[in-house]
Amino acid sequence: RGRDERMARTTTVESGDTGENVRGRTERLRSGHRLDAHDFQRHTQTCAYSTYAYLLVIHPKYSRILYKSINMSYLLPHLNSGWEVDQAIVNEEDRVIVIRFGRDQNQTCMVQDEVLMSIAEKVKNFAVIYLVDIDEVPDFNEMYELYDECTTMFFFRNKHIMVDLGTGNNNKINWALAEKQEFIDIIEMVYRGARKGRGLVVSPKDYSTKYRY
Repeated sequence: RGRDERMARTTTVESGDTGENVRGRTERLRSGHRLDAHDFQRHTQTCAYSTYAYLLVIHPKYSRILYKSINMSYLLPHLNSGWEVDQAIVNEEDRVIVIRFGRDQNQTCMVQDEVLMSIAEKVKNFAVIYLVDIDEVPDFNEMYELYDECTTMFFFRNKHIMVDLGTGNNNKINWALAEKQEFIDIIEMVYRGARKGRGLVVSPKDYSTKYRY
């Protein structure tokens, strides 16, 4: 018990929160109150950080796996309904919308989400990244043929932008693209092409030999 209390104090301080704040938000959730977006994000990040720190002490070998899961689940914005997806695509006029369709706990999605998180800050001036769980939001599964474990698509001004990757499938990236700079290059190419009115752009790299459709 003493160790748990010390861990709780340490993690809440290191995550920039306080134990009283966490307990207060927890009580509000239990009593049926809704948290605003800022409080909810802060609460989930603090609780996730606490869990990670605890597991790091008890089971160090699992810490990296959990760390990836926590980052994936809490640090990228999710679109939780078909309406939210539509609004994100329609309302953004200046930047490319990058949407990863998949399942949060899928291993392929976790690899892709880690890359997306690492580049989100670098591409924020010309792209915004969202995650969509295809079980929670099945509205687009048939329309976009979302049958793969992980699918990434691009939109600009309410238009689907296709990318010729050399794979035979120009509609989407249906694997985990683990190279950060390659992903940034693709987003930049989509942005430049879409700004010129193009509905299809050619990827800077040919993936035909590795990911043939």
